[in-house]
Amino acid sequence: MTTPLRTAVIGTGYLGRFHAQKYAGRDDCSLVGICDHNADHAHRVATELDCPHFLNHRDLLDKVDAVSIATSTPSHHAVAKDFLSHGIHVLLEKPITTTVEEADELIALAKEHHCILQIGHLENFNNAIKALRPKLNAPRFIRCQRLAPFQQRGTDVSVILDLMIHDIELVLSMVNASITDIQATGSRVLSDHIDIANARLLFKNGCMADLSVSRVNDKPCRLMHVFQEGMSFDVDMHHKRLTTRFLTPGNAASIDRELERFEKNDALKEQIANFCKNITQHKNPSCDGQAGRDALAIAIQISEALEAHNSKHALAS
Repeated sequence: MTTPLRTAVIGTGYLGRFHAQKYAGRDDCSLVGICDHNADHAHRVATELDCPHFLNHRDLLDKVDAVSIATSTPSHHAVAKDFLSHGIHVLLEKPITTTVEEADELIALAKEHHCILQIGHLENFNNAIKALRPKLNAPRFIRCQRLAPFQQRGTDVSVILDLMIHDIELVLSMVNASITDIQATGSRVLSDHIDIANARLLFKNGCMADLSVSRVNDKPCRLMHVFQEGMSFDVDMHHKRLTTRFLTPGNAASIDRELERFEKNDALKEQIANFCKNITQHKNPSCDGQAGRDALAIAIQISEALEAHNSKHALAS
């Protein structure tokens, strides 16, 4: 019988608590403990899951094989560095770090110590996105719209790092080309950071992606529209639907429409299952440190383009 992976979760806020629940429910894992510098948070989740709790993540370095890190983004680098340096596999919530240099260091550490470094871009485990990928063939235009109601959680960073980075990572994984130009606009609304933004990415192969995000919307909306030669796709990530449109074979110039509906799957449960599988089978994750790093790099460039635009037009950024 395979020895269960000794796991822990660092950061037991909104997302961290769910990570801990998933590990606790897996037969191939042993939840060694959870860690949070907030003693009340740590105690509450530990009591719920009947496991030890810690206030300092370093107390777990000699007790675990793998961890999820769901702390605040500014702490990602330091916490992940400690675990990777000790040969411990890491599932790190997005964005990977606050700077590209920090991300590069984590990637190098993971390689040096033969560790899995997987980044928590959860939409990769959305059933509608999984159904879309085999149908893609050289997209020419992609439009993404990600809208969410306002929540205080996540407002310590701009909406680009909070929400748009999901679609940046997806688009980069679908377009096999470098970016030649970035245009962006956006504004603060309810927080101290950008709350609504639009970015246009131009790729060397001619593809263009238009990304719109808002965290001050009445209702959630997560849509992606992809256009390629002879076909288009409408992906509703929130309601798990994929609509494919294509020309009818033959002489008649008509368009057929195929709608696929998917069960609402537990994407986080699948992500953690994939993380554990990658560890035991020594497989590189599809959304690895490099994918997280590339998404962060473009998010930073979008932020810089937005600031330059707002400065030129005297808008508050």
